[in-house]
This record gives sequence, C-alpha cells and structure tokens, in this order.
Amino acid sequence: MKATIWHNPKCGTSRKTLAILEETPGVELTVIEYLKTPPSAEKLAQLYTDAGMTPQAGLRLRGTDAAERGLPEADDATVLAAMVAEPILIERPLVETDKGVRLCRPQETVHDIL
Repeated sequence: MKATIWHNPKCGTSRKTLAILEETPGVELTVIEYLKTPPSAEKLAQLYTDAGMTPQAGLRLRGTDAAERGLPEADDATVLAAMVAEPILIERPLVETDKGVRLCRPQETVHDIL
C-alpha cells in the first residue's frame, strides 16, 4: 500500500504518525516535509475533500495568527491561498493512502486508512 504523509518533524503527533506508518508492514511511504515543500491549493483542496472536511477544519490555529486574520470564517479559496503562502497554517499530519485521507490527530486515526 502506498502512503503519503505531509509531515513536520518538529511535531510530536506527526512523528508518532510517521512511526506508525514506518512500522506497518507493506506500506510504501512517501514523506513530504510540507513546510519545505508545500502542497498546491489544488492538492490541499483534494486532500480535504477526500478527508470529508473543509479547509477551515484543516487550519492550524495553535501557534498561528489564523484566528486573528479571520481565516476560520473565510471562504475556501482564501483559506487555501493562505495555507499555500504560509504552510505553517496547515494542521498536521495529513496522510493519504488508497483507502482515503485523514488528518491524523490523534495519531491513531491513521489506522482508519491502513
């Protein structure tokens, strides 16, 4: 099974999710450090759609100025553009497999798509 994680190595939840993926037999893993290589707005929109969530639900509020900027109430295009411009606004980790996409908070959520 192929799996892609949009990962932040400084995030404990992201590291724990990555460890689960690495320890799961048969997983062909791609790790993308999204702060260095942010996904496009189109890719983010696809990830959130496949996860059954809105871009607003994928906003990282803790440690960012997203709330002060009104992003939780903004339209999808505005949120996605802000995330692409400042990838720190993307809540992590996002994991995509053939079985779907999950925002893996808590990290055990990754088991839903393995």
